[in-house]
Amino acid sequence: MELGLVGLGRMGGNMRERIRRAGHTVVGYAPDTEAADVHSLKDMVDALAAPRVVWLMVPAGAATQSVIDELSGLLSPGDIIVDGGNSRWTDDAKHAEQLAAKGIGFVDCGVSGGVWGLENGYALMYGGDAEHVARVQPVFDALKPEGEAGAVHAGKVGAGHFAKMVHNGIEYAMMQAFAEGWELLEAVDVVTDVREVFRSWQEGTVIRSWLLDLAVRALDEDEHLDQLRGYAADSGEGRWTVEAAIDNAVPLPAITASLFARFASRQDDSPQMKMIAALRNQFGGHAVENAK
Repeated sequence: MELGLVGLGRMGGNMRERIRRAGHTVVGYAPDTEAADVHSLKDMVDALAAPRVVWLMVPAGAATQSVIDELSGLLSPGDIIVDGGNSRWTDDAKHAEQLAAKGIGFVDCGVSGGVWGLENGYALMYGGDAEHVARVQPVFDALKPEGEAGAVHAGKVGAGHFAKMVHNGIEYAMMQAFAEGWELLEAVDVVTDVREVFRSWQEGTVIRSWLLDLAVRALDEDEHLDQLRGYAADSGEGRWTVEAAIDNAVPLPAITASLFARFASRQDDSPQMKMIAALRNQFGGHAVENAK
């Protein structure tokens, strides 16, 4: 099938390549980007045969809204927009209503896989009407990992981004636990090789995971994380998870504490946040701040 893809950054560029490897045609656009296949959103729309599917991989909020506003004037009834960025789930219903008024379908899709998705595949969580999801299914199949797991039609519009939001909240708490354990091991004299302790956990333990593998990879590159400043940003989804928990009276003590720990990292050079920063860089290519 044909697909228009808006946004060719760390995620979008690799997604374009993975979809093409599956035999589909992708017309990619991003402003002021040499890797773009066309020079404007209009050029992208004109290059696609109707009915069209356009997938967005742009920053949440104003950037996503701006692209949807422009596309709503370029697309035709029967076309579909997929928002694969990290938009707040509460925005999805508004976008679906805005587009439905012009006969354009809308699917929201949480995407996980970071810089490793090109080879490993992307975990996908999508929400929307069954007929719209069915139209996009060949692209979902191209992006997902091999095997039965890795993709889910989570529910109605908003369900995909809500599921991805909760996924990221869990990710916050898991990273925090690894970081706290690492700092404690580093703090005592009796343990003489913290990196190898972490490596030993990669087999036969209940905490073995991809995050643990990435922690070992980070420690192989910088054994004591001396090159990093103990500062970790948050993408917003941890905050949204906590806010949703408050709205629904669901206690999330671990996820909430991990979010607040990131806030604390901005006040001093936190050893734990060196590990959080290293992990975010490993799985997502997120920027880190070097030690002074």
